[in-house]
Amino acid sequence: MTTRPTVSVVIPCYNYGHFLPQCVASVQSQGDQVDLEIIIVDDKSPDGSVEVAYKLAADDSRIRVIANEVNKRHIATYNTGLDAATGDYVVLLSADDLLAPGALGRACALLEAHPEVGFVYGFCPDFNEQPPPPKTDVRSWSVWSGEEWLAELTRRGHNVVMCPEVVMRTSVYRELGGYEARLPATADFYLWMAAATRGSVGRVNGTDQAYYRVHGNNMHIEQYAGVYTDMAGRRQAFDVLFADHRDHLPDPDRLEPAVRRVLAKDALVLACRAYDRGDEKMFAQAKEFMDFAAETDSSVKDTALWRATAKRIDRHKNGRGRAPLHHVAAVLDDLQGKVRWRRWRRYGL
Repeated sequence: MTTRPTVSVVIPCYNYGHFLPQCVASVQSQGDQVDLEIIIVDDKSPDGSVEVAYKLAADDSRIRVIANEVNKRHIATYNTGLDAATGDYVVLLSADDLLAPGALGRACALLEAHPEVGFVYGFCPDFNEQPPPPKTDVRSWSVWSGEEWLAELTRRGHNVVMCPEVVMRTSVYRELGGYEARLPATADFYLWMAAATRGSVGRVNGTDQAYYRVHGNNMHIEQYAGVYTDMAGRRQAFDVLFADHRDHLPDPDRLEPAVRRVLAKDALVLACRAYDRGDEKMFAQAKEFMDFAAETDSSVKDTALWRATAKRIDRHKNGRGRAPLHHVAAVLDDLQGKVRWRRWRRYGL
């Protein structure tokens, strides 16, 4: 980069004051390659988070604090901070997450070299107390046209971007109007897809770009309620995308039914997987997954997968244990999952 771009890092915070210093330090360390604007938005935390934020700001002129007078919840808090950003690029970094060393410089190098790219992402490993040793050697860049990236995303039907690693052009964020209040569970997923209707998508390969902290307050996705909420949220995100950005999508009349078919099959796969793995708590809700699938795409009821799911439910009702074939299916599913994870880890899709 011949000039130093300014990156505005927005840190929304609610009751995460104990995480805030480590989060801010991970941002401050990026300043050798980019100019920084750090905006901490406290959402009326009762735990004293705002005092921690003001103390950090007193020691660094690049930090400013926005204190919500009332609790606005997460979407409005995100947009409050992002709307205040003045940098060339914006990052939304939860107060419990971290940026990887050198992440902003690597992302901005791609963005500066490819002005057609609207946002950049990368690999974001999770952690508990301390992040893993950082991987900082760039193997390559990937740049997809927005159409290519969206076509692959709709084929898969799920989010491939974590969130803290994303660096977006501020101009793209402004054009899209921020995080969508109609999608409280999947506003980030929707924003990436909407951004891909306005430009290309880039990825920094081979490095860690951020770290996602796993703790008691965000582990819900592993539970039934979290899985179902995510599934329903993804469907709603696609519905809003096809409604609001149809004119910017490649062949929407083909893509829309295709993605609904993928989502319906995903719901059935989840039910079968729960049975094959002996997850009684998850499988107890299998009928709801089937109802979701039929509501999403009625043609799924004519598939072998639908019949296989129904047979598992019937077998469970009659008190019959899993057959050897179901144990084999669970093993094969695990192997396929590992292959998918490695592909995503390496290529981002």
